[in-house]
Amino acid sequence: MSVITLDVPDKLNLDPKDTVKFLSAKLYESGKLSLGQAAELCGMSKIAFAEIIGDYNVSIINYPSSEIEEDAARI
Repeated sequence: MSVITLDVPDKLNLDPKDTVKFLSAKLYESGKLSLGQAAELCGMSKIAFAEIIGDYNVSIINYPSSEIEEDAARI
């Protein structure tokens, strides 16, 4: 696993744990991480992570619209 150092202005007053949760949620939303991978990055269980991602405006349902269209066409 890589380590990334991020310089954030003090005036933002960000909590490192909340920042990792936010980043994990957004990486899950973009499809870069699975739910399990994102939860692991935060040090959380899948269930616990699934319960908090809504706090970051991320849906637990991560199904690309292109796949929905393909599925609808098959039906």
